[in-house]
Formats: sequence, C-alpha cells, structure tokens
Amino acid sequence: MFKTILFPIDMSPEAQQAAHFTVDLVKQHQSQLVLVSVVETSENADHPNQTSTEAVALLLNQAKALFAQQGIESKAIEREGQPAFVICDVADEIAADLIVMGCRGIGLIEESQQESVTTRVINLSPCPVLIVP
Repeated sequence: MFKTILFPIDMSPEAQQAAHFTVDLVKQHQSQLVLVSVVETSENADHPNQTSTEAVALLLNQAKALFAQQGIESKAIEREGQPAFVICDVADEIAADLIVMGCRGIGLIEESQQESVTTRVINLSPCPVLIVP
C-alpha cells in the first residue's frame, strides 16, 4: 500500500519516537524508506541546532544506522530551507505515498499563535501524513 515512505527527521525526541513506529510500518508494507532533514536557513529557525550542515549530516547518518540495525535500507536527503516546504517538496519529488512524522503537540489547535511544522506539512502535503504522538 505504501511503496515509498518519507520520514522527516530532526533532533527532537518526538522524531525518535516516530522512528520506532516507522520501522514497523516499513517492514509491514515492505516500503522504500527515504529520510529527509532540513538545514534551517531562517533567522527564526524552529530548531536552532538544525542550522548547521554538519549537524544535519551527522543526524542523517545516525538515522540511517538506526534503521540499518533494524534491517531497513534507507536513502537520505539533506536540503536547506523552511522545513515544512522542503518536506512537502521532497515528498512530491519522490512520489511519496506517505509522510510519517512526530508531533510536538503544538500548533494543532486554532488558538496557537505560531503554526507548527507538523501543521504546515498536513496542510501542504501532496500525500497522506501520519502523525505519531
């Protein structure tokens, strides 16, 4: 059902939790797994530790190793820009069938002043988005 799954990863605990769920999903559907991480270029970066190319490259290598330990081969993509837009652009480019991502629990209610990356992805995505709480 899900040939290609896109897993956006950052340095948050929520992304780590979603990774465990992603392992099960990829194995169940025998999907191709594509990891994406974004070097944030904005001065108001949502994740200040995501502004370093080196830190993002290290994160992607660690994620690939984590999935490899589970017997899952993955492809890693590193891009610069605003995370939600980059995630949706990559999903479109690779014809992803599903995006799996963690949620920080902010931005999913109308009262929130600043929209979260998760909410932006939900609104812009070219494919279904599975949010792991």
